[in-house]
This record gives sequence, C-alpha cells and structure tokens, in this order.
Amino acid sequence: MSDRTLYAGVDIGGTTTQVVLCDDALTVLDRAETTTPAAHGGQAMIDAALGALTPLLRGTPGRLTGVGVGAAGVVDSAEGRVLVASDSFRGWAGFPVTTAVADALGVPAFLDNDVNAFLRGEASSGAVRGEPDVLGITLGTGVGGALWTDGRLFPGPHGAAGEIGHIPGFGDLPCTCGGRGHLETLASGRSLAARYAERTGRTLTAPDLADAAGSGDEDARAVFHDAAAGLARAVVMTAGLVDITTVVIGGGVSRAWHLLEPVIRQRLVEEPPVSGHPVRLVRAGLGPDAVPVGAASRARLETGRGRRVEPASTPAP
Repeated sequence: MSDRTLYAGVDIGGTTTQVVLCDDALTVLDRAETTTPAAHGGQAMIDAALGALTPLLRGTPGRLTGVGVGAAGVVDSAEGRVLVASDSFRGWAGFPVTTAVADALGVPAFLDNDVNAFLRGEASSGAVRGEPDVLGITLGTGVGGALWTDGRLFPGPHGAAGEIGHIPGFGDLPCTCGGRGHLETLASGRSLAARYAERTGRTLTAPDLADAAGSGDEDARAVFHDAAAGLARAVVMTAGLVDITTVVIGGGVSRAWHLLEPVIRQRLVEEPPVSGHPVRLVRAGLGPDAVPVGAASRARLETGRGRRVEPASTPAP
C-alpha cells in the first residue's frame, strides 16, 4: 500500500481545527483534532494543523499528493489567501495559507471558504453525492451558503455565490456584517439565542434551546419555527433564481433537525418554487468531516487535472 495516493483535508475553525487523511476514493483513513490558536496568528494556526496532520502521515502508508484547506471568512482561492476574517482571528487576513502549507509539505495546496468546502464534501461523498444542482447551507455561529451547479461548485466572480445568510428582507435587526434584516439574524445559533433572550430575558445556547423546545418551551419552539420559516423562504428565492433541485443543511444548529425540518418542508409545500418541481431537502451526512473531506476533494480534483502549485522558496510577503 506504499504507493497509495493520499489527500489531506484541513478545516481551520475559530475554536477547533479538524484534519483528515483520505485515499483516492475520499474514504477517511484517519482523522485528528486540535485547538486552533486563533489569537496567535496565521503561522501558528498552520503549524497547529500540520502538527495534527504529521502523525497521521507517519501512521498511514501512501504518498501525499495534495492538501486542501477550508477556512472561515472570505478567501481568494486562486491566490490561496484569506481576505477577510472575523475578529476572533489575529493575523489571518492576508496570510498566504497555501504557500505556507506547500512549503512545509512539498505538495500542492489549495484553499476554499469553509462553506464551499462543506458543499464539496457533501457532494463528493456525503448526503448529496451525485446531485447536479444543490444549495448548501451551514447553520452555526452564522449562516453560510454555497452553490453546486451542473455537478461542480459555482463560486461566482467574487466568491460569494450562494451566500444566502446575507440576503436581506428578514426583519430589521442588525447583522454581524453591518447590514440589517439578513437571514443570519433569524437562523444562526447566535441569533436564536438573542431572540430567545428578547422574548424571555433568559440566556441559553442554541443546543440548550433545542433541549428546551423539546421539553415544551413555547418560546424556544417559536424561535426555531421562525428560523425554519426564514430558511424555507430563502430556499424558494434561490430556487427561483438558479433552479436548484436539492438543499443540504449542516452545521451545529442542524442538530435540531427535528425542529427545523417539519417547518421547512411545510413552507416549501405551501409556497413551492416557481418551477413547480419540489426541492429535495436533506440533512448533511458527513458531520464534522464535511469541511475537511471537501477540502481534500478539492486537492484531488486539482491535482487530477494536472494543475500544480509549486512550493515557493520563501513565503509571499
């Protein structure tokens, strides 16, 4: 098995970094997790990811062919840099991610926004494998979106295609991006907690809210209902624009699937897409592996095309 082709996938989140090692079929051979040193700068974050990956490479026979990285924020995939990052990261915006990884490992490296990587993972080996036209949604601290059209990721000319979390028209509350009334103000974990606090004066996390809703707390049920209704409306809007056939939803808030799914399905029946064709709704299947597997799939795709990113002798300034 020493000639086996291996691909690594990395998911650098604000709190945790996930690393997987995959074979050519994107089967996860091994995985690791480490704390993200987000306050210590880009090189520290890359070093932490490589530190988690190194033991996997030592323990898995094969030849590493490429590495994919999924990162939160706005990224320049072509240049392999993070353009905009949240204030929880220090020294991350502008950092040459792919150069640092390629220099360290001597193989091509590729960078994706984490939501795009999530959708790549689910489309390559997850819940929507083989689907040609998919809207991917992640529900976590924020709301992320990505588009898969004609069997491939469609990032758009500025890398923002599918970002339904920042579609306006969902009220007037301020959004984390500086706008108002975006879907994220309804359906993110942070927004669920804030809306519940406004109704009750009590502060609960999104997982605790789901538990409370399951125990009959009507205020908790109401904030999940509003989130699901907003998601359904955004799905219909997207279907009217790009005629998607399938929606896959993941992220931490999707653990409350039993609260979200019935409302989304009901609203999609009441207000179907203009095409008249129902949209297939599925829950993500890869769990925490989705982003790193999707990042690995990008590396497999690009190296399979013969495209190479040569390691630089020194990091770009």
